[in-house]
Amino acid sequence: MHSVNMLQAKSSLSRLVEAIEQGEEREIIIARNGRPAAKLVPVDVSMPGQRIGIAKGAFEVPDNIDTNNDEVTDLFLGISAR
Repeated sequence: MHSVNMLQAKSSLSRLVEAIEQGEEREIIIARNGRPAAKLVPVDVSMPGQRIGIAKGAFEVPDNIDTNNDEVTDLFLGISAR
């Protein structure tokens, strides 16, 4: 972990970003008046994994999905069971 003060960060921002991009630094702390104020880190550009089918097998869909509509409505409205 590398630390720089605000003035150094202002005058050498492109060099600091380049060091992050090239993996020379994992993070750079930017300090104001000797106290950490910000952290410069690489952007996570990894693509999210496949989402289709993520809940497969986690629940069963009933034959008639509308069977419990009244019960679900009551739950949303905070009404006790009919």
